[in-house]
Amino acid sequence: MAKELISNQKRLQDAKLFIDGEYVDAHSERTFETINPANNQVLAQVASADEVDTKRAIDAAQRTFKSGVWSKMPVEERSEILCRMSDLILEKVDELAYIETMDVGKPIRESRDFDIPRAASNFRFFAELAKYMTQEHYDMSKFMSFSQYAPAGVTSLIIPWNLPFMQMTWKASAALAAGNTVVVKPASYTPLSAVKLGEIANEAGLPPGALNIITGPGGVVGTEMATNPNVRRLSFVGETETGKTVMENAAKSLIPVSLELGGKSANIVFEDAELDEAVEGSIEAIFRNQGEICLAGSRILVQESIYDKFLDKFTAAVKQIKVGNPMDEKTDMGALVSKSHLETVDNYVQIGLDEGAKLAYGGERAQGIEEGNFYKPTVLYDVDNKMRVAQEEIFGPVPVIIPFKTEEEAINIANDSIYGLAGVVWTNDLRRAHRVTSSIDSGLLWVNCWYVRDLRTPFGGSKASGIGREGGRHSFEFYSEAKTITIKK
Repeated sequence: MAKELISNQKRLQDAKLFIDGEYVDAHSERTFETINPANNQVLAQVASADEVDTKRAIDAAQRTFKSGVWSKMPVEERSEILCRMSDLILEKVDELAYIETMDVGKPIRESRDFDIPRAASNFRFFAELAKYMTQEHYDMSKFMSFSQYAPAGVTSLIIPWNLPFMQMTWKASAALAAGNTVVVKPASYTPLSAVKLGEIANEAGLPPGALNIITGPGGVVGTEMATNPNVRRLSFVGETETGKTVMENAAKSLIPVSLELGGKSANIVFEDAELDEAVEGSIEAIFRNQGEICLAGSRILVQESIYDKFLDKFTAAVKQIKVGNPMDEKTDMGALVSKSHLETVDNYVQIGLDEGAKLAYGGERAQGIEEGNFYKPTVLYDVDNKMRVAQEEIFGPVPVIIPFKTEEEAINIANDSIYGLAGVVWTNDLRRAHRVTSSIDSGLLWVNCWYVRDLRTPFGGSKASGIGREGGRHSFEFYSEAKTITIKK
């Protein structure tokens, strides 16, 4: 039945550009196909924007910003509109989850029960927080100084393919709540859910031009979004090398950037950890979303005294993961996003084996569903941290398990990486938890849990994992222009 459901998909509605409150074709009338990763069939035709279309979207955002219809709207009114967008996302949760799963290949349970509800929460959180942002006020003997946080202007958002709707709303809700106008470019692999946000914006009463959504090739659309002098903020999520290019382009117009890039996070299991809890959490941290997540705990460091026991329990749990039709409620892991990415992941497994890693499970395509991009959850063990599979981001369901002897060695291995996005520590020793998390060079760290997000806290990475922080007031600081005004008494 699962295979039949994959084969007999229904085609989704073709997607147009959303500019100035209207859905329009690309001026060239060119389109591209978006593919269902579960069967590699065409889902929809998508408008392919070029430089002309991108400039049109930026111009619309600039006109709307200068008009003040959004940027000077009282914050209470802005908040009300954004809260309506949150409500509408929840009303459309089934439709949006279906689109997300068909376009990304992830299990419907993840889309419906987490990604789309979290997207709604993004809008409501920033809508409410905007009403309570405070300003500094300082008194001197003959003067007083105070701050103002003004909207920065047109904001470019370039979104990845792994969590498209959730990532887009995380960025767009904050930028809009701060009073900016926005131009979004979703990834070409997964554009369909992003385009639906335009419909929601219109229904909620967002002014035309406040939100614009452009689909097309990153080399053209993304470059214009990163260099156009009317753009005053740029937030990018994606892999590190592309992030470097985006930053280089943005420098030409001195556009401030926020970059969330790659990761190769250490998931450290100490001998005093609750072993079953550590196994379950480590499974979630690498196989959720098929491992296609920047925060994945992809390097599992295990203390030698419990190494064999952990490996046995972990491998046994991995063998229970159900890979298959993303629309099946019982599916744990869906399809990788594309054929080329499937080949990349498989190639990395072979590289690891050639380097001397051992294979506990997986290492091949899932059997019986060959029409899609399905790959078995894979376990590489006895890995040395110098191996490519331990240093390079695979972005798939392939953890590498690395033994360590001491706490100091674990910290050294964790920090021996160009990346510094996230990390996990499993221990029952509170002092050790403090020591280790304080010593790891990463922007986000969890103890005895993974992927728990308080939206008030700063989010971002260090080293090759990015620049800047978003979340809570940090988002408003980035998407705003601070002014200091001093008045003589």
